Amino acid sequence: MKKLLFTALLVGFVAYAQQPLPTIGSIETYDPEFTKLLLPDAKIEVLATGFVWSEGPVWVKDGGYLLFSDAPQNTIFRWDEKDGLKTFLKPSGYTGLGKYSDEPGSNGLLINTNGELVACEHGDRRISKMNLTLGGKVTLADKWEGKRFSSPNDICQHSNGTYYFTDPPYGLPGREGDTANREQKAEGVYSITPDSTVRQVVSNLARPNGVALSPDEKTLYVSQSNGQTPYIMAYPVKKDGQLGEGKVFFDFSKQRSDISRAAADGIKIDAGGYMFAGAANGVVVISPKGKLIGRIFTGVPTSNCAFGGDYLYITAHHYLCRIKLAWY
Repeated sequence: MKKLLFTALLVGFVAYAQQPLPTIGSIETYDPEFTKLLLPDAKIEVLATGFVWSEGPVWVKDGGYLLFSDAPQNTIFRWDEKDGLKTFLKPSGYTGLGKYSDEPGSNGLLINTNGELVACEHGDRRISKMNLTLGGKVTLADKWEGKRFSSPNDICQHSNGTYYFTDPPYGLPGREGDTANREQKAEGVYSITPDSTVRQVVSNLARPNGVALSPDEKTLYVSQSNGQTPYIMAYPVKKDGQLGEGKVFFDFSKQRSDISRAAADGIKIDAGGYMFAGAANGVVVISPKGKLIGRIFTGVPTSNCAFGGDYLYITAHHYLCRIKLAWY
């Protein structure tokens, strides 16, 4: 009798565990090239919801879990297959007292070459790193030429240890019009070298946002989340880590009508050089040659994405989602 009861409970558990997740949105293919990136029956699965603005996802390979930000809630959340959603770190980007801004928390996250969590912090206006086992944050950079950053937004790292990050004004109390708190004149792109030298490597963009390196690390891509110039820029990376003259890699305004009114937030690039950009109520997918080939349409404003195992994890407004990839 005990054996039968155990078997019944086990069958019930397996049946429950295999229940399909809720799905949203649709997959839009604009070029046959897109079909090799996703499984034919791929669906956008909803893993969790209830966030104010989910952002900055990063996959922690060694632990098999995802971390992502909710800047308005000043929180980093953790999600994994076994335990689901948990609060990982609060506060995540503003450690002061009282209300600072509408988006005081962390934004872009990164696991660096040493396995540490690196965060772009709006409220504390810095780039920090933290050991995932021991905790304890260390400031990597919070100033350039003696002036504080506005609100570091997104970050990537070269294999030689150099970081590149963007600094738009979105996390300031008054955002773009905050003349009282803003110290940096430019909405810049910066680097932090392995010897902790901070450089401003781009100074002429409007609302620089997502940032990513090409697979060969010879090109740095930066998205402009500015509706007047909705470009993704490409910059050659020099041997000394400085950047050469940039050029437009992708211009949203020249795309099909339902894409042309968009601008990119976060961007990620896979091993084949395909770009996945949070834009146009979904994730817009762009070929290595700068051609629009498809969209993972969530139907809601979509901030960013991250690769983890066989999945693309997507932060979309108040959702955390994923979709199965067909790695080639």
